[in-house]
Amino acid sequence: MSLILSLETSTSVCSVAIFRGKELLTSMEVHIEQSHASKLAVLVEETRKFAAIELSNLSAIAISLGPGSYTGLRIGTSTAKGLCYALDIPLISINTLEVLAHQMGSLNLNNSLLCPMIDARRMEVYCLLTDGKLKVIYPTKAKIIDKNAFFDLLELHPIVFFGNGSAKCKNVITHRNAFFINDIYPSAKQVGIMAYHKFLNNETEDISKTVPFYLKEFLIKKPAENKIA
Repeated sequence: MSLILSLETSTSVCSVAIFRGKELLTSMEVHIEQSHASKLAVLVEETRKFAAIELSNLSAIAISLGPGSYTGLRIGTSTAKGLCYALDIPLISINTLEVLAHQMGSLNLNNSLLCPMIDARRMEVYCLLTDGKLKVIYPTKAKIIDKNAFFDLLELHPIVFFGNGSAKCKNVITHRNAFFINDIYPSAKQVGIMAYHKFLNNETEDISKTVPFYLKEFLIKKPAENKIA
């Protein structure tokens, strides 16, 4: 029976879960901004203790690979890869937006289109679109939101927007078929559920080549020099 440790660090919430097959043994999460570097290793150890297992018993490590917070993704990916190398076990990755979509799937009683959003800069979000059966119909992309965003689709279908990028869009996307749900964040529990199926199908990553799915490059702007006339 597989034993999978899953990590989710793509947003401000840091979470960890352990699954034996399809069974959730335990999970923990911390809702503290910029705490991933100090809390992730602690969460892994505490979760291990509650599950009464040793890390050496793990069959695989699973992560949500992005898109999301640059810092959070770097911490999560480096931690997962380090554990995989140390334990000589495979790495499984899941698209973070797909994690969000699957979390909403069971709540989508009206068979609406689903649009998970992760906050990017200003009025930009990382998003994708699925149908009511969670089939991806528009792949992951960075999208600038204005009053015309998704208009053609909204004329034909209700769309549910959610994730930490959706709140800033609520006053911009005002179509009658646009619905917003607050406080939905990607969870290591959902990562673990999806990773189990990938594990069964041997869908694992080349650890040496795996990097976070940033979607956009992280740009560091050089501060302007103060010139004295």
